[in-house]
Formats: sequence, structure tokens, C-alpha cells
Amino acid sequence: MKVRSWLATCSSSSSSSSSCTATAAGATVPLSLHRPSNCGATPPPSSSSSSSSSSSETGSNSSIESELSLQTLPSLPSLQTLTADALHLSVSHHLLFAFSPPCLLPVSCLAPNGKLLYAACGHEIHVYDASDASAGGKISHVDAFNVGASSTGSVKSVAFCGGRVFSAHQDSKIRVWQAKEAAEDGCHGLVATLPTVGDRLRRFMLPKNYVTVRRHRKRLWIEHADAVSALAVNGGLVYSVSWDKTLKAWRSGGGSDLRCLESVRAHQDAVNAVVVAADGTVYTGSADRRIRIWARQAGEERHSLVATLEKHRSAVNALALTGDGSVLFSGACDRSILVWEREDSANHMAVTGALRGHAKAILCLTSVSDLLLSGSADRTVRIWRRGAEGKYCCLAVLEGHRKPVKSLAAVAGGDGLVTVFSGSLDGEIRVWRVSVSGVDKARAESC
Repeated sequence: MKVRSWLATCSSSSSSSSSCTATAAGATVPLSLHRPSNCGATPPPSSSSSSSSSSSETGSNSSIESELSLQTLPSLPSLQTLTADALHLSVSHHLLFAFSPPCLLPVSCLAPNGKLLYAACGHEIHVYDASDASAGGKISHVDAFNVGASSTGSVKSVAFCGGRVFSAHQDSKIRVWQAKEAAEDGCHGLVATLPTVGDRLRRFMLPKNYVTVRRHRKRLWIEHADAVSALAVNGGLVYSVSWDKTLKAWRSGGGSDLRCLESVRAHQDAVNAVVVAADGTVYTGSADRRIRIWARQAGEERHSLVATLEKHRSAVNALALTGDGSVLFSGACDRSILVWEREDSANHMAVTGALRGHAKAILCLTSVSDLLLSGSADRTVRIWRRGAEGKYCCLAVLEGHRKPVKSLAAVAGGDGLVTVFSGSLDGEIRVWRVSVSGVDKARAESC
């Protein structure tokens, strides 16, 4: 099978829609012969900036509005019509420090968990104590695991549930690690590989538990047949999506009670992103340009399709939800971030417009407090905030990475402070401090 680099140019090949069925035994799951493309060629060098203030934001806002995407649907209005001054905000940001994990491999995932920051670089996962990061203190390296297992392929995603670490891998497996406090010995031990041996033995005897993944080849439905691209956690369940076009739900119970509960043929092409709302609604984004919404209906044990959102013109790479789950953000190779809001008349979600400004593909999104952060193949991170009547403002543009920004994480502090971690394919992790406060408060503090 030919594996495309994720930096390949996105193809927007159209595919016909088909019905989705919650898994079961005996379903047919053809395996895609091509990989999702998280597009964007490396842009020309640009100057890096480590600090900025609200007084310099007016010029950048005008340039943001002038860099409209040429590939998004022209019928979608641009929502970034506000400025920081219009929101009566004072915005500042500066680079606290930058560092690279020892392996010097591309950073594919950043995941904060309490005071620890997990950074996936190639096939390795490095753990840092980031408890003093917001104050500009030192970030110390605590542990590294999966270091000698290059055969597992790159780590695509990291999630946490029940005191354990779940990692998604290129080799189609999910690995479960026991996390320990840094105060002990900082070690992470492998607990299980999903699907577990016990789960396989429970099902391998019955022919109905096998699905066809390609001509003349079958696998157990509990197995992913291609790279596991993303993980999400909610209510004791771990959700995984894969380039094999499926969504799976796993029980993350203690002991050996780790099993696959359900598998759904979710899309017509590779699935790149998954997020879960607090009420259990699952959102998946795919290279087929669609976002699909899944939920368990009353009295049902399996997820069923609620709605399909179709507005992007190329592969969907990233999804993010606001804390209350009322707004969904989706980023794609078409350089746009689409904003979706709950609307009963539109069958769950309706698009309200687009956030434009990135010059290349959107590769990652994260939402913290009332801010949205987006990372792009144009090597920048943009920080967005919602204003009145559903309009948005780009508060800041963080520059300095030498290659595409593939991963983002953010931790909210007090008094409008947010610590932002950005990871790039240049193998560097940058730590930023962003401050957003009301103008009156900022003036009072400066006196």
C-alpha cells in the first residue's frame, strides 16, 4: 500500500455519500488505498516574533482580513470582522521559551494532564513537568516511553482516562500505559495493547465477528485496519478513529476490562479527527470533506448517525468544541476554520461562517476558556475570540516555527492568562504566555 506523506497536496476528489451503520458483526469495511492529506507546502521564511501587545494588533487585523482563502465556499461569510479595540480588550503575548525533545523528531501531539505535558515525537512519548511554565519557570524532562519501539510507527494522539495514558499509533494499535506521579520514579509502564488478547480470544471463533477490509482479506471488527489517527475520552469510554474509515468505542475500565464495545463505518475516506461533547455526542472529521455527528438514542446501546455537515471543499483535519458543546470548529486543507452552532431547525448544527487568515492548511485546533487556537501549515498559530452577534476577532498571531504547526495545547490560568504550547514538524515545542484582559483593568494595572 502506498502511504502518502501528510504534507502532500490535498486532493479534493469527490465521493458519493452512503449510509452509515453502527457495527456489528458481519459488516464490510473496505480499506482505503490512499491516505488522508493534511496539506500545505512549506512557506517561505518569515520573521519570528516573541512578543506583542494590543497596540500593534490593528495592523495585523487588517492583514488578517486581506488574506482571505481562495478555496473556501464564497457563500460563507467571514466572521473575523472585529478588532481587539472593538471588544475593549488588551492583548499581549510573548514567547517564554522553546525546547526540543531529545529525539529531535517532528512533534505530532501535545497533551497536558495536570502539571504534566505529554509530547509525542515520532514513535516516542516524552513527559515534562510544566507546573511552572505559566510563570516562565523551567520545564523539566520527567520521562520518555515507547522509545525502543520504532516498529509501532509514529504516535498520532494521546489521551487520558482513569489514571492511564492511551496512545494511538501508526501500526493500527492503541496502547495503554500506567501513569505514575513524577514524585515516584516518573516511569510509565505498558498495561495493554488494544484490542487485547482476551478480547481477540473472546471473538475469534465466530465467523460473524470478521469483516472484509479488502478483497480476500478479513479481520476481527474490533481491530483497526490502518493507522489510528485520533483519540477522545468521555464518560469512561475511549473513542478512536482511523484511516480505515471507522469509529470505535472502547471500555476503559480498570484491571483487564479493556474491550471494544462498538465499531462504526463512519466515513467514505480516512477519518482524521474526533471530539466528544459532555453529553456524549461524537463528532468525526474526514478526508471525505464531511463532518458527521453520532449519538446514542434513548434506550439504544449503539451510536447512530445524527447529521452530516458538508461545507468544506477539502479534507477535514481538526475539530474543536467549546466547553458547553454549543459551538463546533472545524479546520481543513481549504485554509478555513468553519464555525458551526446548534440549531434545531438545521438538524443539530448549522454553519454560521468562516474564520479566514491562515495562508495554508489548518492542521490543529484547540479551545480553552473563550478562546480558539489554530495551528497551520503556514507555520503560525492564531488566537481567536468570539464577540457580539457571533462575530470573531483574531487577537494575535504567534510566529517563529520553521515548519508546519501540527499540534497545540493550552492551559487557562487566572486573570485572563493562558499558557499555549505549540509543536511543529521542526521538532520544536514553543511555550507562550497570552494575556487577555479588559482595557480598563489593563490601564489600572499599568498605573
